[in-house]
Amino acid sequence: MIVLPALITLVVAFTKYNAIQPPIWIGLDNFRALLASPLARLSLRISLQFIFLAVPLRLIGALLLALLLQRGGRLFGGLRAVVFLPTILPEGAYALIWLWILNPLYGPLNAVLHAVGLPTPDWLLNPTTARLSMVLMALFTIGEGMALLLVGLKTIPRVYYEAARVDGANAWQSFWRISLPLLTPWLLILTFRDIVVSLQNTFTPSFVMTYGGPYYATTFVPLMLFELAFDLFDFGVAAAMTVVLYLLTSLLVVGIVNLVGLNRHDDVA
Repeated sequence: MIVLPALITLVVAFTKYNAIQPPIWIGLDNFRALLASPLARLSLRISLQFIFLAVPLRLIGALLLALLLQRGGRLFGGLRAVVFLPTILPEGAYALIWLWILNPLYGPLNAVLHAVGLPTPDWLLNPTTARLSMVLMALFTIGEGMALLLVGLKTIPRVYYEAARVDGANAWQSFWRISLPLLTPWLLILTFRDIVVSLQNTFTPSFVMTYGGPYYATTFVPLMLFELAFDLFDFGVAAAMTVVLYLLTSLLVVGIVNLVGLNRHDDVA
């Protein structure tokens, strides 16, 4: 049941509604309020920055792990299970684990950095490092992407690699000329999925670990929606922001499709 809630959200976006009184049609006033709100614009910008940084890194990480762990055997099976483990942890528990890891006083990450003589940042207390912390967390939940790309690698016939080896191709040339082109559809599916999931999965860590701080540095759109709807009871503006988020996500997907040329068709002579 996706269509009905989406339609209700679209209708509510054009109303003034606080869940107590009946909704009042106000047209585009909610969207004007969003455009005039510095915090709403900041939230959208932070979310887009997170997508542009986290999604490519997640794709590269998933691809590298799939290439490294595609061999059979008990050892590689165990390593794949270790990589997949963070993706099945409850989001709240995962956020609490990272809250401990990133603790500037007794967290293991700063302990390791101190042991090797590197700076020990106040991860969640500085706006820049707080946003980077959210990206770092996202890089450890790429097990599903790795599993998807492992399936994609299994679908590539081995005869292609054997023929390339006979022709004198090395491992890099085989990857660049065979693996990467044939994995492109799988990478696109993973890209579209990660764009949507990355937006959704920012709510729990920002809510549990920072509640949008410091200085609104981690006030991602999902947290902003929560505050508008359930703290301020301004469901109309929250619905309008949801519509804007859907539109931005759709534009990102369409832009990627146009970038890789999926909408082009070769003319048949």
